[in-house]
Amino acid sequence: MNKSRLEAFSDGVIAIIITIMVLELKIPEGHDWSDLKGLWPKVLAYVISFLYVGIYWNNHHHVLHTVRKVNGTVLWANLHLLFWLSLFPFVSGWAGESHFSAHPMSAYGFVALMCGVAYTLLSAAIVRADPQNNVLEEATGGSGDRKGILSTGAYVIATVSPFFGQAGVILSGALLIAVALMWLIPDRRIERILEHSEPR
Repeated sequence: MNKSRLEAFSDGVIAIIITIMVLELKIPEGHDWSDLKGLWPKVLAYVISFLYVGIYWNNHHHVLHTVRKVNGTVLWANLHLLFWLSLFPFVSGWAGESHFSAHPMSAYGFVALMCGVAYTLLSAAIVRADPQNNVLEEATGGSGDRKGILSTGAYVIATVSPFFGQAGVILSGALLIAVALMWLIPDRRIERILEHSEPR
């Protein structure tokens, strides 16, 4: 199978996800800066969610550059990732609307966790689909694995900690922001490996 349809479909879904998130930001009735004060939780939730979706789009773009063969498992793994990403508008809106209450924050952490799991499964499916193509396996080995383990641990804590009072809610938010910042700079290893493996 050709990867172009997979890439085009994924880009379209991610664009719709971002559009839905921004449409959740309601325009205030007033015309003063003070009228925006009540919107800060929603705006903050939107910014963090935009970062998460943008990071996944960026990494997804890099991963697909390594793909030479797409099979049914890769297609389903990609849909699995898109499913969890599509829940960001819901948990983002819920967290912002509730002013970051415990249950919405736990749900947000769980969705972030499942996105990470889905991305790992997609990467594994791509590697298995073409055993002769070791570009992705080389690019994501070593320190990348440690980065992923740290992220998974942070997501688990962010999912559970809101149930331990306000301090747990704050910890959950801090961990979610920290993981986003950790992945904000794209991993250059795939680019470097592709540059050395492709003919000039």
